[in-house]
Amino acid sequence: MSRVDDHSEASVLGSFESCAVHRSRGALRQLLAALGAGLVGDTGPQELPAIFERELQRVLSVRAVRLRELPPRYHARLVTPTRTPDSIVLGVPSGDPRVQAVLEASSGPNRHLDDRDHDVLSTAAQLGGLVLEAARSRPLIRSTLAGTAPLVGSTAVMQTLRERLERVAATDFTVLIEGESGTGKELVARQLHELSHRRRGPFVAVNCAAVVETLLEAELFGIEDRTATGVRGRRGKFEHADGGTLFLDEVSDLSLSAQAKLLRAIQDLAIERVGATGARRVNTRIVVATNRPLSELVARGDFRADLYYRLSGVEIQVPALRHRREDISDLARYFLTRHRGTRELTLSEAAEDALKHYTWPGNVRELERLMERAVALTGCSRVEPEDLPPHVRGDYGAILAPSLAAGDSMRAWGTRYARLVFERCGRNKRRACRLLDISYHTLQSYLREDAAARSLEEADGDPAGELAAEALGETEV
Repeated sequence: MSRVDDHSEASVLGSFESCAVHRSRGALRQLLAALGAGLVGDTGPQELPAIFERELQRVLSVRAVRLRELPPRYHARLVTPTRTPDSIVLGVPSGDPRVQAVLEASSGPNRHLDDRDHDVLSTAAQLGGLVLEAARSRPLIRSTLAGTAPLVGSTAVMQTLRERLERVAATDFTVLIEGESGTGKELVARQLHELSHRRRGPFVAVNCAAVVETLLEAELFGIEDRTATGVRGRRGKFEHADGGTLFLDEVSDLSLSAQAKLLRAIQDLAIERVGATGARRVNTRIVVATNRPLSELVARGDFRADLYYRLSGVEIQVPALRHRREDISDLARYFLTRHRGTRELTLSEAAEDALKHYTWPGNVRELERLMERAVALTGCSRVEPEDLPPHVRGDYGAILAPSLAAGDSMRAWGTRYARLVFERCGRNKRRACRLLDISYHTLQSYLREDAAARSLEEADGDPAGELAAEALGETEV
């Protein structure tokens, strides 16, 4: 009987173990399915850990589960796994030795955590490291999907810009980025963040011109719970960017009072929430951008000098597109390639020439929208000058394109160009001669030839007109 009892007991234990294994596998299967749905869905970067915590709490039927990274100020405290009947704390692996993370689970008074719970949590802790890594990389993935362009260009000014970014990224100093609207200042700030040791932290962008001044303090520094009736406490942008980079775009649009509040936060790297009684320190790198030179605003009294001197020193100038015209072709092809899923388009040499001769007041942003227009409206598989707006074709469409289409000689093109410069000089021949670096008599010759050519075009199909034009040509030659 004892052998039978032993056999029965072993069978029962084996059944329990098998059942526990099945339950563990089922719990992990549900957890993976929920995370997979979160990855393919339209979730924010901070929602993946929340999905992980919520699903793990549900499958284990415990009171709370928390997956978190420890703030840098707590890194000196070593995280050691602990286990009690009502709580389990496990370390979470990380690819960055400077980052420490833990997985914590706690049960209620009527629920004790057993070996099966510990096994599931141990496996989930390994998975939690991947969840945190995916949450950190998701903002970069989403920005790429949204259409953020890389720093395209091989000109000397772009190579200088990249070298400067690499040097500045190795520091934690506050950075001032200046450049015209549409040059890609936010893109430069993101590149700076990605090249720095803070790349695993968040990149938080704030458009200062779009924030209502009365809400600016709460937006940047946060607000305490129950500061006013119906107000819920929340973190500000400085706290959201803790361990990462805070990008303040169009900082020149801040009012003087707002500049004073910002100065204190940047100077002390400490913020005080609205309604709070004390300040809290933040580990945030500040990068600001402006499309107007701050030094000029300081001279006019529109920007605080003390804030300017706090922001300046480490400056990055983003060049305008007209100052790197050789990059225009590469940028245009990049934007066309990015929309190849909609239409496959190429750029003709004539269209490239037209783009290079345009002044681009809207810089790279204007070029991007122009390529989107070409994708939507071009009738064939190649973008020609005729597919560009008239203001972009400009002098190219009026002067150079007809010469190319007609196969004009260098002399004929010189005649057209001399007429163009003459008209732009207000028909002042001496000024035109100085710009063209030719003699007065040479300009006269060009203008006579141009007049003869115009007479021939106007007399096309009219024998009398042709004879008159020929006579004119013979007389002037």
